Amino acid sequence: MKEYTLLAFISVALAVGVDLFLRTKLLTNKKFWIFWAVMFVLIFIVNGYLTWRPIVQYGEGHYLGLRLFTIPIEDFLYGFSLLTMNISIWEYFTRKHKI
Repeated sequence: MKEYTLLAFISVALAVGVDLFLRTKLLTNKKFWIFWAVMFVLIFIVNGYLTWRPIVQYGEGHYLGLRLFTIPIEDFLYGFSLLTMNISIWEYFTRKHKI
């Protein structure tokens, strides 16, 4: 079973759900997508180093096997969801407490 793939897609769905539920509208914000492009490059550099060395290894039966150079595509999905959820929650609580 492809556990990592399944969990990566579930985490993206949860991140989108959190954005919609909290009404932070990150996914429609141009600044968010510029930020994500910068983070994509940084994730690519750091994760690329970790998987190229190989400091981090993945069980072949637990993900799709599709890689962008040495990085499983699931890592980008997981990174997207991690950043999106955290920023959504941050935006929600900082907007809620503004006077």
